[in-house]
Amino acid sequence: MNAKVTKAIFPVAGLGTRFLPATKSIPKEIMTLVDRPLIQYAIDEARAAGITEFIFVTSRGKSALEDYFDHANELESTLEASGKTALLDTLRATNMESGAIAYIRQHKALGLGHAVWCARRLLGDEPFAVILPDDVIAAEKPCLQQMVEAHAEVGGNMVAAMEVAPEKASSYGVLDIGEDMGSIVSVKGMVEKPKPADAPSNLAVIGRYILTPEIMTNLDRKKAGAGGEIQLTDAIAEEISKSNNVYGFRFRGQRFDCGSKAGYLQATVAFGLAREELRDELRDFLVGITAMQKAAE
Repeated sequence: MNAKVTKAIFPVAGLGTRFLPATKSIPKEIMTLVDRPLIQYAIDEARAAGITEFIFVTSRGKSALEDYFDHANELESTLEASGKTALLDTLRATNMESGAIAYIRQHKALGLGHAVWCARRLLGDEPFAVILPDDVIAAEKPCLQQMVEAHAEVGGNMVAAMEVAPEKASSYGVLDIGEDMGSIVSVKGMVEKPKPADAPSNLAVIGRYILTPEIMTNLDRKKAGAGGEIQLTDAIAEEISKSNNVYGFRFRGQRFDCGSKAGYLQATVAFGLAREELRDELRDFLVGITAMQKAAE
């Protein structure tokens, strides 16, 4: 049986410049979808997958992110005294126990691979997950839980993958497939942001990974890749040539790119419609505004 995955890295050091001016004073990761911050969706997904140790790679200006997971004793006491038990349960679900979260600083923005490398001393000799909070995935069974179950069967390194239109390939790392086994594919190569004509498949990597400790050895070289940054995909690709133990996983669910304004708005609508207490009012609004736009045309 392959080693259990109990640790996850959350790279949250980015400046969130695409969401300025909001991110001038608040970390992008605590911007909300409906009433939950992006980071809460990532944490909940990790918990469902059996993660018990959470490693945040942060930077200056992220203190609000750290405070979010602290216990708000005064607020809890106020809600309890007011008999607002439902709100109290919601609040307590955001709490993290002492020692469950570690915070590591990335002092220079040198790429995703460098951010992951910053957490190397907290991992030990066991596989670990990497979750990019910008990628929010709506799924009946959380994406990372699906991956952990698949990883228990095959081991090695695993990346979440989804099918994309050919014209979108240049925005992703794309898998060169060896053997297609259905939800799991063996990977014989990875191409970073290829031109549509050069894409080896339509399977693109998104922000969920389960990685072996050897990835950290590869990242130790601090070899710059695309954009002059240390790329995580380069370290994973190195394992293909050395160990042939890299797999893609077709997850079941819908991914929203909340690192873009359009994706963030789409996720807000989708998650709003998924809430029973909001669904009817929001749907009526969307139908009405669509009708108004058609009439104006």
